[in-house]
Amino acid sequence: MENLINVIEAILLHGVGKTLEITAVALIFGVILGLLACLGKMSRHFIPKAIATVYIEIIRGTPTLVQALFFYLGVNSLLVAASGGQIRMTPLFAGMFVCSVNSGAYVAEIFRAGIQSVDKGQMEAARSLGMPQKLAMKEIILPQAIRTILPSLGNEFIVLVKETSILSVIGVVEVTRAGQLVAAINYKTFSTYLGVGIVYFVLTFTLSRLVNLLERRMAVSD
Repeated sequence: MENLINVIEAILLHGVGKTLEITAVALIFGVILGLLACLGKMSRHFIPKAIATVYIEIIRGTPTLVQALFFYLGVNSLLVAASGGQIRMTPLFAGMFVCSVNSGAYVAEIFRAGIQSVDKGQMEAARSLGMPQKLAMKEIILPQAIRTILPSLGNEFIVLVKETSILSVIGVVEVTRAGQLVAAINYKTFSTYLGVGIVYFVLTFTLSRLVNLLERRMAVSD
């Protein structure tokens, strides 16, 4: 028991901060990318629709692990070669970028489902009153869509916390990588990876409770 507590303390000290940092950045940019991709895919114009569709399909159709390896090892090697070794991305930057882009593709589909769930008559009514389409989307459609998609967004964010573990393969010292380093020192793999699991459970459980609290508050405001 004492060893397990020591393991958890070591993981909390070295890994949780990076996991939360990556998750926070990926949440912000993932939502922004997701909303832009959603609007692009729903656009009537060919170019933004094509770009958004290709982005969503490629990201959703390839494993996050492959994306992380491709971006950090593949793209990084091109940057190093093109700059003569002057430009080299860090594992942390690569991890944040990959998680943001990956999350954005899934959030785009969540947003699209939420927007399509809002009655089309509301947009038609807003347009008939002279409201521009962009303003109607911002003030009428999106607020209702967000209420609908909040549980799905919460699930995506929880998945994102767990998917940061993939970044351990490119050297990011998040929770999983911190656990690997601890196991390499104490050779106690059972207690070490049990501690890793406990830390992830606490993080995801806390996030799920916060999402549920937000849902209840929005329900009361309704």
